[in-house]
Amino acid sequence: MSSPQYILALDQGTTSSRAIAFDHAGRVAASAQQEFRQIFPQPGWVEHDANEIWASQLQVAKNLIQKLAVAGENTAQAATKIVAIGITNQRETTVLWDRKTGEPLHHAIVWQDRRTAARCDELRRAGKAELIQRKTGLVLDAYFSGTKLAWLLEHVPGARARAENGELCFGTVDSWLIYKLTGGKVHATDASNASRTLLFNVHTMAWDEELLRLLNM
Repeated sequence: MSSPQYILALDQGTTSSRAIAFDHAGRVAASAQQEFRQIFPQPGWVEHDANEIWASQLQVAKNLIQKLAVAGENTAQAATKIVAIGITNQRETTVLWDRKTGEPLHHAIVWQDRRTAARCDELRRAGKAELIQRKTGLVLDAYFSGTKLAWLLEHVPGARARAENGELCFGTVDSWLIYKLTGGKVHATDASNASRTLLFNVHTMAWDEELLRLLNM
């Protein structure tokens, strides 16, 4: 009798990380969940420690695999039952990290964070809101990742020069988890996450040079 196989879903949310194993029939075989810190540096600002996000997501995956193990199996044997991994995540939360070491340069700026509202107001007064909406399908707002990334490049010492030198990676939480899961070998996202950044043209399905220049990338 062949060993059962599962799809592992990593559900990285705003307040907790979850892992869920689905069997071939789409039934939940096991799950695990762990909360992590919410950081509020000042009113309107919301941050996460990206390393805590990764640690909590890794831990719940390990806990889940242990639940899948049957009598006589060790964790490594149980892990072979996982045939695919999918990620769902808080989409607009923004992480900036060192490409080589994998260390974040700053706490992740969470989708709820409002520190870049004034920057959005400036763009709106400059008449750029229609351009952004036409290309991205998004209403200009601090909710999205683009102005958060611009803030990091402007306020983290040395970040802009290092980014221009190719030393840094930017991503939403999906990209951060993929990078960590692959040991730094893969820096990637998909269109559904990219489309929440204010930097992705949903008509050309590519990063948009005009939008990048607009946010001084």
